[in-house]
Amino acid sequence: MGGTMDGTKQQRRGNTRQRIQDVALELFAEQGYEKTSLREIAERLDVTKAALYYHFKTKEEILVSLFEDLTQPIEDLIEWGRQQPHTLATKQEIVRRYDQALSGAAPLFRFMQENQATVRELRIGDTFKDRMRGLRDIIIDPDSGLTDQVRCISAIFTLHAGMFVLQDLEGDPEEKRKAVLEVAIDLVTQAHRGAEGS
Repeated sequence: MGGTMDGTKQQRRGNTRQRIQDVALELFAEQGYEKTSLREIAERLDVTKAALYYHFKTKEEILVSLFEDLTQPIEDLIEWGRQQPHTLATKQEIVRRYDQALSGAAPLFRFMQENQATVRELRIGDTFKDRMRGLRDIIIDPDSGLTDQVRCISAIFTLHAGMFVLQDLEGDPEEKRKAVLEVAIDLVTQAHRGAEGS
């Protein structure tokens, strides 16, 4: 009967460090980062504060580790992209993979948007900017015109907008995500054609 459990969920639940991260992020989202204490995180997890302390000494550590873990796929994508030729297929694949990475980290990005002071203080924002620069470098053709470079960057921001802005649009979340991805892929495709035509 238990065979139908979602495998990834099961895996995350079995790993204490990840359970702490998940519960901490839930509490941060519910009552705010500042108001959440390590004790409350331990209580919701039903573990002792000492057990929690074994993994993380402060809530800052929890947040930084969450950021590192959830944005690792973006780092992996940049590494992969650096080794690929600047073809249309590569750019479309970058957009698709970035869409996956964003959807895995959506709760964290929502937190980052709502808690910008904390993000600045913990320098998470700096790391994120570096990752965005890395992403920009693998999706832009250095020799393409400015308009096409803007199209490529806009493809990335279209995916970001899809996470936040489009929540207010009517429609099924999965349909919205597909529509956003389609627009982002259209943008890189157009940019690539522009670059080839020049």
